Amino acid sequence: MFQHTLRLYRNAYQGLTPSVWLLAGVMLINRCGTMVLPFLTLYLTQSLHYSVTEAGIVMAVYGMGAFVGTFIGGRLTDRFGFYYVQLFSLLFGGAFLLLLQFVTGFYLLCSSVFTFTLLGDSFRPANQAAIAHYSDPDTRTRAFSLNRLAVNLGWAVGGAVGGWLAGINYSLLFWADGLTCLVAGFVLWLYLPVPETSLVAKANHVIINDVPAKTCSSASPYRDTLFIAFVLCAALYLTVFMQLFSIVPLFFKRVLLMTESTIGLMMALNGVFIVVIEMALVYELEQRKLSKINLIITGVILTAVSYLSLAVTGWAGLSGIAIALVFIIFATISEMLVMPFIQSFTVQRSNPATRGQYLALYSMGGALAQTTAPAFGSQMVAHFGFSVHWLTITLLSLVGACGFWLLRQRLETREP
Repeated sequence: MFQHTLRLYRNAYQGLTPSVWLLAGVMLINRCGTMVLPFLTLYLTQSLHYSVTEAGIVMAVYGMGAFVGTFIGGRLTDRFGFYYVQLFSLLFGGAFLLLLQFVTGFYLLCSSVFTFTLLGDSFRPANQAAIAHYSDPDTRTRAFSLNRLAVNLGWAVGGAVGGWLAGINYSLLFWADGLTCLVAGFVLWLYLPVPETSLVAKANHVIINDVPAKTCSSASPYRDTLFIAFVLCAALYLTVFMQLFSIVPLFFKRVLLMTESTIGLMMALNGVFIVVIEMALVYELEQRKLSKINLIITGVILTAVSYLSLAVTGWAGLSGIAIALVFIIFATISEMLVMPFIQSFTVQRSNPATRGQYLALYSMGGALAQTTAPAFGSQMVAHFGFSVHWLTITLLSLVGACGFWLLRQRLETREP
């Protein structure tokens, strides 16, 4: 049993190209410095003394910048290639972040946050296109999982260090975040070779053999109705899932009466489980040749189960910590089944000439969910309470699962 597990983990990390590992390293460096976003609301209210409403406006502007940035990043990736878009985003985004700490006026701050987020989030589709470029169909989902591992590990480090730096001086967050962006950019520049041809040029002579013709589209994603439906279902799932980072901690505190340190530990378990389990799980599922859409549907249903467990807090006489643990386990398994395979399906649906735009449209759905999830959750809790909110979230999860199921039916009817 031990030998089988050891072999499973070893095989899960084999076969990935050095460039995929380098991109994961760049992501790890970048995410280790992600400190401004988790503490931005506190910085605005505690250091700049803005009201909660004004801080909410700035956060909404942040989401708008992410939405526009992913759209532009996808366009630029297809036009100039993923290498230069990543490099531009890291270097200019890092430099702009260093300057952001000196902006205090409200309207100038809003425009500056929008510009910074636009620059920073143009990195997303370019980075995902790079991962797709340096992986093959057999390793692509694992390549995305490795990147997610780097993101989660970096977030854990960045959050811990950011909390310590914020206790000293909020300006240190901007220095750390900006400098790690610059370091990540220089690592990319020094060690990742410039592709010989751009993705657009490559598309003119590459024969697309990543996936069967039934799942690959040569059109713009904005004319691919099936993919638009896929993005809408993904955005609905992400809106539900992101309650984990906004409303769930509040529920743990107010209803389950957990301390801040215990809440932090529970939230950290999500990242720990992903780092330890996801790569091996994805490898095992891929070896079984299971349908990506079926795995996504299963994951979305598990999300419904996780939030339903919060709606019935008195079930089986479990303690608050036990209920929280049940939720974290189901939510994390859901995340591991959905996230890597959504990205992999997105790549399969595209071709090299439109890959950046496809990934950008998917990322735009994520940015929209990131913006709407906290607002939706807070309004629901304020007007109807936690129990009604969790039941609503459970229902939305099931709607999303039905949407993916209908999408699977449509894809199957298009088979030759």
